[in-house]
Amino acid sequence: MININGLKIKVPIIQGGMAIKCSMAKLASSVANEGGIGIIAGSALSLEELKKEIRKAKSMITNKEGALGVNIMFAISSFAETVKVCIEEKVDIITCGAGFSRDIFSMIKDTGIKLFPIVSSLKLAKIAEKLGADAIVVEGGNAGGHLGTDLDSWDIVEEISKNISLPVFGAGGVMTPEDGEKMLSLGAVGIQMGSRFLVSDECEVSQAFKELCINTKKQDIIKIMSSVGLPANAIKSNFSLKLLDNIFDSPKNCTNCLKHCSRKFCVREKLLAGHSGDLENGLFFAGKDIWKINKILSVHEIFENFKNIF
Repeated sequence: MININGLKIKVPIIQGGMAIKCSMAKLASSVANEGGIGIIAGSALSLEELKKEIRKAKSMITNKEGALGVNIMFAISSFAETVKVCIEEKVDIITCGAGFSRDIFSMIKDTGIKLFPIVSSLKLAKIAEKLGADAIVVEGGNAGGHLGTDLDSWDIVEEISKNISLPVFGAGGVMTPEDGEKMLSLGAVGIQMGSRFLVSDECEVSQAFKELCINTKKQDIIKIMSSVGLPANAIKSNFSLKLLDNIFDSPKNCTNCLKHCSRKFCVREKLLAGHSGDLENGLFFAGKDIWKINKILSVHEIFENFKNIF
């Protein structure tokens, strides 16, 4: 059990907020019911969709020793409005990455919501601490999805955890209990895992995507440049290889969902295609070490495997 400014968490495991429509109510509530921190990915959901998912997750959570949070990418156009929904719906935690927001600290002040910024440098960790963050998620370049550094988590977690007073959760590269133990040895109080929960029964992506993950080899993870303007780790696929060759699919129906977008392709459209199992046209974000995962497990089984490391 850890206590973060009055929020008690039985198992210090954060389930990563994987957009788009990957980390949803079913997965987040299952993690919270195991005593961890379940996260709904709020980016690219409409405000009404997010409200619905938060309420659905809350109705499914029976364990008061876990927590429910929402992940919001700073890069989205509706960032402020999405934060307001989280305040209205009284989530426990907000995690935010893909950029750094100073405004969110004043927005959630006195709401009771805990803020866990996702950072990749000691500089940003210290700024977040000074502004009033409750904990820090330190994410390395070996994580899945959009990245803030070329350095792996193993290279940055120890420096940050030793130089700030806030609790640190290490993210990136944690696929096995041994990886979790390594992260804790670097000074983290807990871990954040995305890819391990992606390949779970409760994650609502297609079976085809999950099977692609468990059949992925070490050499099958490549780094692409997202239309968000950030690099990202993805599984080698027909579409991701096109990106490496500078062959793009221009968006057909742009909704201006991002503050800044290259418009070379629609990352939302391609991620949704990937999550639906479209192996030809989809984009499949995953952590660099997802090749270590060779079995689809339930959330309960994942927690059973990891609980003894704490």
